[in-house]
Amino acid sequence: MRKSGQQKAFRQIPETIWVLGFVSMLMDISSEMIHSLLPVFLVSVLGVSALTVGLIEGVAEAVALISKVFSGALSDYLGRRKALVVIGYTLATATKPLFALASGAGLVFTARFVDREGKGIRGAPRDALIADLTPEESRGAAFGLRQSLDTVGALLGPLLAIGLMLLWADDFRAVFWLALVPGVLALLLLVVGVREPQREPAEKPVNPVHWRELKRLDRAYWWVVAIGAAFSLARFSEAFLILRAQQGGMVPAWIPAVLVTMNLVYALTAYPAGSLSDRVGPARLLVPGLVVLIAADLVLAQASSWAAVLVGVALWGLHLGLTQGLLAKLVADTAPVDLRGTAFGFFNLLSGLALLLSSVLAGLLWDSFGASYTFYAGTLFCLLALLAIVTGSAWRTPDDRAQS
Repeated sequence: MRKSGQQKAFRQIPETIWVLGFVSMLMDISSEMIHSLLPVFLVSVLGVSALTVGLIEGVAEAVALISKVFSGALSDYLGRRKALVVIGYTLATATKPLFALASGAGLVFTARFVDREGKGIRGAPRDALIADLTPEESRGAAFGLRQSLDTVGALLGPLLAIGLMLLWADDFRAVFWLALVPGVLALLLLVVGVREPQREPAEKPVNPVHWRELKRLDRAYWWVVAIGAAFSLARFSEAFLILRAQQGGMVPAWIPAVLVTMNLVYALTAYPAGSLSDRVGPARLLVPGLVVLIAADLVLAQASSWAAVLVGVALWGLHLGLTQGLLAKLVADTAPVDLRGTAFGFFNLLSGLALLLSSVLAGLLWDSFGASYTFYAGTLFCLLALLAIVTGSAWRTPDDRAQS
């Protein structure tokens, strides 16, 4: 019966959701072909410091998270999703040639900033569009399908980058130029293949970020936001994983294997962790997730070869699989149903600011004291986050509090 129900939900997924999934896959292939090589390109070709890499990555990722606050609220207010999604994907596609043309860190920073701004603009409206298009009984399957196809892109992009770097004798710029092709295909598929439902004329736009609405977000929600920010402080940009692999002796052509390893472990563990959280409660799995991140940081701090680095990267991916979906579930559990979009927006805002701070600090420590101190600092932040979770009680979901 259970299997039959799952098959029914799968069949109820609209064709448009498949289109959005393939759009995500193609754009992830395009982006990861570049991002899996970019830190090494910055350091070895353009000669920038680790601090600069941290600043570029921190600002870029923070912008993506922060933008979701405004794009999600704007799509709610306008009652239109697709236009914002198209704008977001257009910005991301337009940046691809800039990476290939860059002769200094300034153009790379601009391209990365605009690329992540595009991601931030499209993220929340796209997820809202999926919810708009999908029957309630199959929404979980719809979101899972899109995420699965997105993860396929995150694996194929670095693998394609490895093959092209081997074929073209470490020609970074040639790989960056070719990354434009799947980006253009993603944009064309989105424009032609996605149609959104129309809002009923009787519906009136509302302001979801008015102070009267925000007051409905209680202490339990804001504690989850604080825990999410602590996690972002403990887990800086993945660019430093790539630089660590290069330090360990990994040749440039194989550097994308870092993201392949991380995303493979992430993809394999995210669903089982989410399923387990439905039975034991998501908050109870955050502590094991932090313990795994501590182990990853200690391995990476002491790694002396690229093989040891990949062990640390695999543990990093396991941490992501154990925690990222759980944090999202905690946000949903502690926010009012009609404010969930705004709640996710503010969660991403604080997490983005924390990620910016941690990435800049990581780059500063890397340049001043060495790579090991960067990962030891990550361990310290993990311990602080662990202390907050163990000693706190306000983070518990309503179900947890009811059970106690």
